Amino acid sequence: MSANQPPIPTLYGITSSNRIPSSGKSHNFWGKNQFNSSFPAALACWMRDEGIKPVYVHTSEGEIIASDDKISFDDVFNSNAPNKLLRFDFEAKFPGFCGYSFDSLESIDLVVSDSKGAGRPLEVKLTVLPDQTTFRKKEDLWGCELVVRPVSVIYAALTIYHSLIDRKEEALKLLEKTALGVGDWTNTSEILVHQKQILVTLESFLDAFSDSQVPLILQPIWKTQGKLPELADQAFDVFVWSNMALCRLFLNQAKANPATKKVSRHLRASTRLLRCLYDLFSTGQMRRSEIVRMALGNQTDKEFSASGAVTNPYMKHPRLTVPRVHKSVLSKIILNGGEKNLSPERRFDATIFFTATELFGKTDPVSKLIT
Repeated sequence: MSANQPPIPTLYGITSSNRIPSSGKSHNFWGKNQFNSSFPAALACWMRDEGIKPVYVHTSEGEIIASDDKISFDDVFNSNAPNKLLRFDFEAKFPGFCGYSFDSLESIDLVVSDSKGAGRPLEVKLTVLPDQTTFRKKEDLWGCELVVRPVSVIYAALTIYHSLIDRKEEALKLLEKTALGVGDWTNTSEILVHQKQILVTLESFLDAFSDSQVPLILQPIWKTQGKLPELADQAFDVFVWSNMALCRLFLNQAKANPATKKVSRHLRASTRLLRCLYDLFSTGQMRRSEIVRMALGNQTDKEFSASGAVTNPYMKHPRLTVPRVHKSVLSKIILNGGEKNLSPERRFDATIFFTATELFGKTDPVSKLIT
């Protein structure tokens, strides 16, 4: 680099990636659909170097609980190599799972890998605290909305299978009776008839193999001052969901709200999971495209969503109320003026809010703007 050339805007910890820092390329850190996964990876790298463990949302004795002493970011990345020796591939396929599907796997948000072939596929969910359903509640009841894609359920099944590949017979024994009883996985009426068996089977399976759960969802949170779009002083933290905690999330919702005339999104996710697991443990492969097309009366753009009111009990931890990382750390994570490369969506509601706040203060009515 020339002595007169300014340093390139970049993010902490990401030195090898399929995205590049430069703002002049399409695959960079800063785009509207890139920053939401680039920044979380950088935040995780910074916390890792600072020795701060994530809050692990996992299952224990059939319950979903959050603890900050269970795993480190080495466990999340499945590597103890330093950040500078890790590769971060965004919107990529995890190579270790390609042989588990008859057809091509979908990409996942982030694949972390090292030179020894170790690594981890991760879904990335950057979420705001509080969400629309909890901002009026007491602060310790604030929560984050979690929107889950079908690929998350697919990778949950793949990571479970990969961890239990040496226990195939034991796993298959728990799955096959219910799975063989389903004649048509795409038939709404048949899934409704088998609803109870599907949920009971999955619950027994997850209980039996909870010792094999692994990290799957990287969920950084950014906390604001209630509904105001201003960061709280303690603004950032990282929660990590295990594959089985994610499965328990939609399984619990399906159990709590039994479907009657229509297959709910949570029941569909449960059905999709059972089919994935049965195919994998019985044949070693699944038909991904067929499984993803299992609409069962629902749109297929997302699997399901869980509001902050739903996720709060599962993510209940002091760090959900007081995140570990101060907002000033932004200057250590976004480097060399990288924030200047951000191009947030020009939203009319945001423009009105900031204009009204600047002109009249936070408490004056917006009607002053138009009178």
